[in-house]
Amino acid sequence: MTAPAAKIIGLLPAAGLGSRISPLPMSKELFPIGFQDLADQGLRPKVACQYLLEAMGEAGIQETFLILRPGKWDIPAYLGDGSQFNMRLAYVTVHVPFGVPFSLNQAYPFVKDAIVAMGFPDILFRPRDAYGQLLHRLQTGSADVVLGLFPTDQPEKVGLVDFDHHGVVSGIYEKSQLTHLTYMWAIAVWRPSFTEFLHRFVEAKQTALIGDQSPVLMREMPTYQETPIGDVIGGAIANNLRVEAIPFETGQYLDIGTPENLINAVYHYGKPIA
Repeated sequence: MTAPAAKIIGLLPAAGLGSRISPLPMSKELFPIGFQDLADQGLRPKVACQYLLEAMGEAGIQETFLILRPGKWDIPAYLGDGSQFNMRLAYVTVHVPFGVPFSLNQAYPFVKDAIVAMGFPDILFRPRDAYGQLLHRLQTGSADVVLGLFPTDQPEKVGLVDFDHHGVVSGIYEKSQLTHLTYMWAIAVWRPSFTEFLHRFVEAKQTALIGDQSPVLMREMPTYQETPIGDVIGGAIANNLRVEAIPFETGQYLDIGTPENLINAVYHYGKPIA
């Protein structure tokens, strides 16, 4: 008897402060970029995170968790239950300020047995079928993680990826000056094996940082450095999990979290689009 296919769940870390483009009157994930044509209402603004949700929906993802920090209640107020995207949305809060891995780990009880499709809700990317390609590679191969790679000319701001001609990843280098690497990773899909590794990684890191302290006491802690998710992927490689990548040679990636990139996004996505 064939085992049932694992459920695919979207996971969006949206706990950031948006300090690089603050002050804003809303969470940056809701910044209007471009337009959508609603049949019964005509043209209406399209918010930043909608592009990611639609790309996930095109890949057949019907259930997604957004991880929020307390105070970003405008996101669930705007997105609601996800029915406008033909998707079920749920929300989880995170109270430890140590970076994306800690945000993702908040959803562990809900996604530990699922295939996860992860993306950042303040990015715009092409091709739109990228998640479909990543999921096909994951489900038909032996990888624990498959990364979507995009060309970059800003290696000092992103996570660079070293991979061979088979797409097997040997290293992730966060905000590096390595000039021979030309691809960054921006989206990912993974099996429960990596979810479990991330969970153990975060639990160990959090114990080392705060021990048994309540997250409420975080405000009293000295300055800390956030842990990038690339460190977790690198740790997974070191522990013999298989990480592969698909480079989108003509793909595009834009993080709206800086003033110059936000201007670029508004300029290029400003025309009415469906």
